[in-house]
Amino acid sequence: MAFLMSMLSNQVKNLGLGGGGDESKEESTPSDPAAAAGMTREEYEEYQKQMVEEKMERDAAFAQKKAERAVLRVHLREKYRLPKSELDENQIQMAGDDVGLPEDLQKMVAEDQEEEEDKDSILGQLQNIQNMDMDAIKEKAQATFSEMKQAAEQKCSMM
Repeated sequence: MAFLMSMLSNQVKNLGLGGGGDESKEESTPSDPAAAAGMTREEYEEYQKQMVEEKMERDAAFAQKKAERAVLRVHLREKYRLPKSELDENQIQMAGDDVGLPEDLQKMVAEDQEEEEDKDSILGQLQNIQNMDMDAIKEKAQATFSEMKQAAEQKCSMM
């Protein structure tokens, strides 16, 4: 019951039929935002300039981070031969096209490239040969040789 009474009284106040206490509160608040913040007009303007500059710096840093992420995605797409994304290219262009991978990622990419180059080189292939099971290769070769010999004996009755 008390809940209904409070709802009704709030609705009546909102309609303007309630007491005149709300009007005195509106008149006491200053219309000047500088006065409301407790500053002079010059201090308030300087504060506003600082706020705008800080926001611009944050926005620029955010755009730079977005562009770095886009560069990383482009790099991964190139590496794995995936389709390109226009959104990433647009983010890179908006940041000024001089965006590179962060240092940590550059080190990781360089290490990956070195590993791939090692695998592609002759020495890398020789190391892969050393890792192979020579006994299994010998058994397979002998089995293939014996199959060929049997096939030849079947075709040629003279032997």
